[in-house]
Amino acid sequence: MMSPFGSKKNRSLPVRVSTFDSELEFELETRSTGQELFDLVCRTIGLRESWYFGLQYVDTRNNVSWLKMDKKVKDQRVELHANNSIYVFSFYAKFFPENVSEELIQEITQHLFFLQVKQSILSMDIYCRPEASVLLASYAVHVQYGPYDYETYKDGMLAGGELLPKGVTDQYQMTPEMWEERIKTWYMDHEPMTRDEVEMEYLKIAQDLDMYGVNYFPITNKNKTKLWLGVTAVGLNIYDERDKLTPKTTFQWNEIRHVSFDDKKFTIRLVDAKVSNFIFYSQDLHINKMILDLCKGNHDLYMRRRKPDTMEIQQMKAQAKEEKQRRQIERKKFIREKQLREKAEHERYELEKRLEHLQDEMRMASDALRRSEETKELYFEKSRVNEEQMQLTECKANHFKTEMDRLRERQMKVEREKHDLEKKIRDADFYMLQLTVENDKREAETEKLKKELICAKMAEREATARLLNFLNSGRKSSTDSLLTASTVSQANVNNASSIAAISTASLTTSSSTNDMETAGGAELTTSASHYIVMGDNSSGISDDFEPKEFILTDNEMEQITNEMERSHLEYLRKSKKQVQNQLQTLRSEIAPHKIEQNQSNLDILSEAQIKAGENKYSTLKKLKSGSTKARVAFFEEL
Repeated sequence: MMSPFGSKKNRSLPVRVSTFDSELEFELETRSTGQELFDLVCRTIGLRESWYFGLQYVDTRNNVSWLKMDKKVKDQRVELHANNSIYVFSFYAKFFPENVSEELIQEITQHLFFLQVKQSILSMDIYCRPEASVLLASYAVHVQYGPYDYETYKDGMLAGGELLPKGVTDQYQMTPEMWEERIKTWYMDHEPMTRDEVEMEYLKIAQDLDMYGVNYFPITNKNKTKLWLGVTAVGLNIYDERDKLTPKTTFQWNEIRHVSFDDKKFTIRLVDAKVSNFIFYSQDLHINKMILDLCKGNHDLYMRRRKPDTMEIQQMKAQAKEEKQRRQIERKKFIREKQLREKAEHERYELEKRLEHLQDEMRMASDALRRSEETKELYFEKSRVNEEQMQLTECKANHFKTEMDRLRERQMKVEREKHDLEKKIRDADFYMLQLTVENDKREAETEKLKKELICAKMAEREATARLLNFLNSGRKSSTDSLLTASTVSQANVNNASSIAAISTASLTTSSSTNDMETAGGAELTTSASHYIVMGDNSSGISDDFEPKEFILTDNEMEQITNEMERSHLEYLRKSKKQVQNQLQTLRSEIAPHKIEQNQSNLDILSEAQIKAGENKYSTLKKLKSGSTKARVAFFEEL
């Protein structure tokens, strides 16, 4: 028999909901619907943009499903965990916006999208090129650690976290330190931003990835060709079985009127009534239900975005704008306070440094004073020794004075001798000049005597001739005449020899005089050269430089502050072209380290896409250029 005090049967429904940064546990009533649980989660985390999200779970057949809002939680085949005692759900983004910067309003919405997209990139559910992975990792680091601070940053600080997809690190022969250095370079380049601004920059880059916001499902067409169906925020994409990056064709939601399925057959009725239905096949009824659910939700959001905002959204945007302005004011105040604090810390550091310097000077002065006191007695002793030395010095000075007088007298004597010698040199020069004149006269006389000698020789030859003639006439008379002629010739020869000797002596004396003059000129030249060198060495150059202090006025400081704010706004409005240029630079830096054999199929397809100059938006624009009928026919022929 049951006790009247026994407890009733437990009618609560234990639920655990996991987000990317928290876990929530609730106790629901057994009749609670999925909508009630979803609203409870949104209220708990403060989320108002709830139309993007849903509760995902694994059912009893091990299929991933989305919780239906109109059905009871316990009636949806949710697999129980922890000994069949608790229902476990995951709070994920089910639908994605077309443009994150224009559509996402709340910070919590941005944060949840940031966490989910980051996890999808790291788990390689969304393919991301290596250079874009490094750029996104730098923003993720900025979110985690705040703006770069060289004082707090330490090498190896980023090595502990998961920042890059494994497919990226395996594709390049680079150490973790090399990857960290690349991420740090981009991290340092970011301007100081709040967490929501950094997360928005992350999402703006991530939304340009080809697989962002795409839910893929395996399908076939009427030819049984295996394809991928991609359900996105703007429409349906058809992909080749081996290429999830580049769609083969696409259909926007404004071209689609109705979506339905019958067992494995999926039918899409288009707005253009002249175009036949778009039909494909799936191998699983569960997949068809998910496709239909996603198509309905994305279509509703697509049409909703193209209508005026509701009062709720207008109110949310106004509140978000006010909150953003308030944060900007607080941020400016914080930056100003931070600058003042840094200035005060710098001044305190300078004062402490100056105090240490003064203390060092005081310590040195104290040491010097102590040393002076220690040497005070030595100075007295030295003064006595100095007096004795002064007396000795006076004696030496007297001796030196006497010696100087003696040297001065000797110098005067030398000067007199020098004067006498110069006089003798002048007399010798005058004598040499006279000898030169006399020599010239003697040379003239010598020439005259030579001429006379020639005349004498000619007279001798004539006398000899006459003598011979006379001999023919008489021998006695000839003998007397011959003796007389010989005596005269001999006298003439002796006179000529004396004149030649005098001329030779004069030439020798003239040569000696010229040698003395040449030596004297060389000595004077040497003295002049020495004087010129001494004159050059006496010159000097002196340059002075006086630096001037540069002081900014208040107006200049205000102008610089405004310029910094404008630069910050320009940085936040950085265009996609600038981002692409940054990515191209990083791609060229890491290209030498690539291991070609480690490339995946998506890496090869992405490289081909880059070489062709195509991207996500250009491909979709090109596909939409054709008519709807032509795209349907193209799909059927695949």
